[in-house]
Formats: sequence, structure tokens, C-alpha cells
Amino acid sequence: MSHFLILLALRDEGGEHRRHIDSAGTIEGGDVTPDRPLRYLVAVITAVLNKVDSLPLHSRTPIDWGRAALVNPIPLLVDHAFLEKKAANNAMELMTQWPNEWFPGWVETMTGVARDEAAHLAQVVRLLMRRGGRLDRNHRNPYANALRLLVRRGEPEIVDRLLVSALIEARSCERFAVLAAAAEDLELSAFYDALFSSELGHYKVFLKLAYKIGPRGIVEARWQQMLAAEARILADQAPGPRIHSGLAVQP
Repeated sequence: MSHFLILLALRDEGGEHRRHIDSAGTIEGGDVTPDRPLRYLVAVITAVLNKVDSLPLHSRTPIDWGRAALVNPIPLLVDHAFLEKKAANNAMELMTQWPNEWFPGWVETMTGVARDEAAHLAQVVRLLMRRGGRLDRNHRNPYANALRLLVRRGEPEIVDRLLVSALIEARSCERFAVLAAAAEDLELSAFYDALFSSELGHYKVFLKLAYKIGPRGIVEARWQQMLAAEARILADQAPGPRIHSGLAVQP
């Protein structure tokens, strides 16, 4: 049993419960009851963790990163809000960047991703404001900026942009799973747990589109190069309460 699963199982045995969050940011209950025994919840959590394990990332985030990042959740939520804003903007920019003369389903896919990310932004902002936080005017994300430097110009550009988008979604997905497992705050745990599935879907969408555009062998080789580069870029990030920070977070 992984450390994620052990932590969550112990939390449920202690009387707390897993919950889900809807698009309006409302928390819905899911107590451990005779109808929803612990083994059922553990099975659900196991399924989520198996999906995390299936991510092709070349490095893994330890649970200690999540615990340290959550010591002061306000700056983490501020960073997260800007990430959702930038993710929505990225999808909107890609909306008109379809390859060739036309690509059926492209516009609908990108508008759907943009809508999801905007909804996530609204949820993060509500959490932030309820906890007494506020947004900053400016935000820097050296992790994403370094990934975007990998994008080649010319014909390969759209494939590279899709692969970078997939990388960011995949790493965000993994980090949300760590935060959900590490959080003692039930609301934050449920929130990040719910975001995991959405980000997993976005990662798959971007990767699938990249494979549809270019020759599979060439796209696969480029994807492997970018996965290796992403792990190096993440390892070089400074510590701090950010979604894509380095591992040694300083509260």
C-alpha cells in the first residue's frame, strides 16, 4: 500500500471522510457508513493512485512536499489561481491555432478546456477569499516559462505547444494528488482530489491531439525528450509554496 493510501485510510478510520466538490465549489459529504465502508473508499482512492502511477512523468513528488506546501495555504492558493488563469488563456490561444486548413473538433475541444480552467479559477478564488487571502497583480512561473522555451518554431510548433500543455497538466495532476493526500484540511483535500480527474482529462486531450497531428514515431520521440526535460526543469525550481516548486518547500 502506498504512502498516499495509508495516509488517506488512516484519515477515514479517524472519523473524517472523503468528499467531492462540485463546479460551484460546494462540498458534498461522503461519510464512512455501513453503506459506504472503509474498504469501498480505499478502493476508490486506490483507483486514483493507480492513475497517478500511470502518468509517464520521469520524477515523483514525495508526500513531504505536500505537507510543507500546505503549512501556509494562502500563497499556494494565490499561485494556483494564476496557474488556472494561464491554463484558460493557453487553451483560448490554441483555439485558433488548428493545423492545416481545418481540424474538426479542435475549437470545441479548446473551448471546453478553457471553460473548465475558468471554472477552476473561480473555485480557487472563492477558497482564497474565504480564507482571507487576495490575489497579487503579478505572477511568475519559471517552471512553465522554462518548458515553453522547449517549443520549436515553424512546422513543429503546434505539436510542441500541445506537448508542453500536456506536461504541465500531467505534473499539476500529480501535485494535486499529493496535496489531496497530504492535506489535514478536509476542504482543501476534497478540492485537490476533485481537480485531479479534470487535469488528468486535459493532459490526455492535449497528448491525443499531438499524436493526431504528427507522425506517431516522431511525436513519441519528442514526447520522451520533453518528459526528460520536464523532470530536470522541475528539479531546478526554487523551493516555495507553489504548485510547481522544487521539492524542498520552505514554509
